[in-house]
Amino acid sequence: MAIKIKLCLLVAGMMAASCSGNHSNTADTLSTGGKKDTILANQADAPMVNMQYCFYHTDGKQTQDTTMVNMLINGNKVTGKMSWLPKEKDARKGIITGTLSGNAIKAVWTFTQEGSKDTMSVEFQLRGNALAQKPYSYDAKTGRQQTNAAADYSVIYNMKNCTN
Repeated sequence: MAIKIKLCLLVAGMMAASCSGNHSNTADTLSTGGKKDTILANQADAPMVNMQYCFYHTDGKQTQDTTMVNMLINGNKVTGKMSWLPKEKDARKGIITGTLSGNAIKAVWTFTQEGSKDTMSVEFQLRGNALAQKPYSYDAKTGRQQTNAAADYSVIYNMKNCTN
């Protein structure tokens, strides 16, 4: 008999716990003009669309090398500029075009360096007021840098005010 009471209390406690708690992964629907749109309950995890974002990252000796990313997110399309500005090397400046899925961005960076045009795939993740990027690796066969798709998003950019 005591086991049945303990079991009933345990089940009741589990049911109560499942009814309360964090509902940040749920979605609500909003009726607008006869259409139903799904809205994320936790908007902080989803990047704002139709918005410009600007980020910078410094590294190298005495943090004198700077990479800047200015992007416009319009729906799931991402466009913008990306510049790698090392202190004592040739810069890479160009445009990025890609897509947004959740908070992940996969894009192609078309840039000019030393008078030559080139492209490279880049992968980013929006994280609140920061942008994280998968690092590059060197491919000895091609002699080129490429995004290390197997790596974590470990290069962190800080948000800055967008100025043209």
